[in-house]
Amino acid sequence: MNSNRYAAEIPKIGFGTYGRLGEAGIASILTALETGYRHLDTAQTYGSEPCVGEAVRRSALHRDEVFITTKISTDNLAEGKLVPSLRRSLDDIGVDRVDMCLIHWPAPNGQIPLATYMHQLVETQSLGLTRLIGVSNFTIALLQEAKKLIGEGLIAANQIELNPLFLNNKIARYCLENDILVTCYQPIAQGRVSGHPVLAPIARRHDATEEQIAIAYELAKGYAAIPTSGQAARIRSNFAATALRLTPQELAAIDGILPGARSINPDWGPAWD
Repeated sequence: MNSNRYAAEIPKIGFGTYGRLGEAGIASILTALETGYRHLDTAQTYGSEPCVGEAVRRSALHRDEVFITTKISTDNLAEGKLVPSLRRSLDDIGVDRVDMCLIHWPAPNGQIPLATYMHQLVETQSLGLTRLIGVSNFTIALLQEAKKLIGEGLIAANQIELNPLFLNNKIARYCLENDILVTCYQPIAQGRVSGHPVLAPIARRHDATEEQIAIAYELAKGYAAIPTSGQAARIRSNFAATALRLTPQELAAIDGILPGARSINPDWGPAWD
């Protein structure tokens, strides 16, 4: 299990808000909050920051009951741009600070030095614009360089593509060993886990769906997961995975699934592990 020092602060099941736009998006986020999700994940590039804020305001929840994560766009990594961009995000969400701010992607093709934006990220925390800081789509090499730049223990999480069909073991293991919470995006592989020959019999034994088994697996490994959907029934079904407990044999069976291809792989991305 993950012994990350921030683990108790970050709800392990979150609701992703990519594609959750307009009134329909607000309704989906409200459904998630009513279901029990207490972590909302957005980003500057999603366009959903205002919807997140509006859903929280319409809910019966206090602001401090909802953990909000946003991510800094690669357009805002240059010197002097990151902090003002986060201030705009806070205005869009309608909050004084977020709970966690992540670098969404390392600079495309390494065109901006890591030091340039990591020091700005630390500044957002010192200014009180975010409670925790972290990264997304970072490799082991980038995490090691970041630690040298800003010191140990500041990076709370690394959000990466991870699901039973793409276990991303090397970077996940490094994060676990270095006190960095793994947050899984694409946790149900966009539904491709459905009918999988390893997951299907496990799902039948638990009277569950393969998607629920995927999320339960990620949570059992000590990761956080941020599924999303625009369908109320699926939103509730994904959350119900938090009640599932897989056996060591079932976890081992999923561990043994041969990895498929990465789904999110821009040509300007980092040199993956």
